[in-house]
Amino acid sequence: MHSSPGTSAASPQRRILLITPRGFCAGVVRAIDVVKIALEAFGAPIYVRKEIVHNKHVVEELRCAGAVFVEELAEVPQGARVIFSAHGVSPAVRQQAKLRGLSVIDATCPLVTKVHLEAVRYAKRGYTIILIGHKDHDEVVGTLGEAPNATILVETEEDVDRLDIADPSRMVFLTQTTLSIEETTGIIARLKERFPSIQGPPAQDICYATENRQQAVKAVAPRCQALLVIGSRNSSNSRRLVEVCENNGVRSYLLDDAAEIDPAWLAGVDTVAVTAGASAPEHLVQDLIAALQSKHGFSDVEEVEIKEEDVRFILPTELLPHASRLTTITV
Repeated sequence: MHSSPGTSAASPQRRILLITPRGFCAGVVRAIDVVKIALEAFGAPIYVRKEIVHNKHVVEELRCAGAVFVEELAEVPQGARVIFSAHGVSPAVRQQAKLRGLSVIDATCPLVTKVHLEAVRYAKRGYTIILIGHKDHDEVVGTLGEAPNATILVETEEDVDRLDIADPSRMVFLTQTTLSIEETTGIIARLKERFPSIQGPPAQDICYATENRQQAVKAVAPRCQALLVIGSRNSSNSRRLVEVCENNGVRSYLLDDAAEIDPAWLAGVDTVAVTAGASAPEHLVQDLIAALQSKHGFSDVEEVEIKEEDVRFILPTELLPHASRLTTITV
């Protein structure tokens, strides 16, 4: 006789491991703050180029508050106020904003800005820049735009094998900030094998939050049979969490919210781990926990803190006089 896997009768000791760190990173908190403060200080509409962060729930809440999300600056009325997303933009976009007389507030994550500045610095010194990242991701598009004639994008080790560099003695690699440590390790090793003199960035480009969340997933993987990751499909760092867990032999699933739970995922699972990508709001995690408890028989919750985070980024200068207007973040 078999009981349904979605009931506590099937497995009375079903348990949830709630992973920390999870959810919002400092760059995402800053970007959301930028939009909220701008709306309160200047009033709606405030235009935002691209999604401010890659999470549909965050974007929808800010849209309801008066933010107008556009794909390109041509959609923004001349002279209006526009916010650049956390993923950064190319110099061409900045120039377009200037030509249209737009009032710009830059919400680019400081860790993305670091990579942009590295690209500019190395290009000025005559280096060929190898950018490790995912084609068409907003962050990569912006970084490529800093030195398009000096930068080559690679996504795989096979891409490295196809490289033909005029001066291998002047090469540097940079990376998208939201990649997994595991996927970059092989690419970097291959680059160093083919081009022994290649340099890396002075400090790792993959951001602290991306690495911390991946390390936490790896640490918890041996204790669970499945991992649920709260995050949107276009969130690179959220997708990497799924991959890291699966590479460690544990089934892993990406979902926007609790409504997307598939009971089949939990069949035969006594312990499920829960985390969230760096752009996913905590209330979605709590909704998921509640659903697992009320509908799927996971009665116990154990918080597993792998590493403490205490990172803050200062707001853009033009918003500092208005910072006191910020209300409690609810997304």
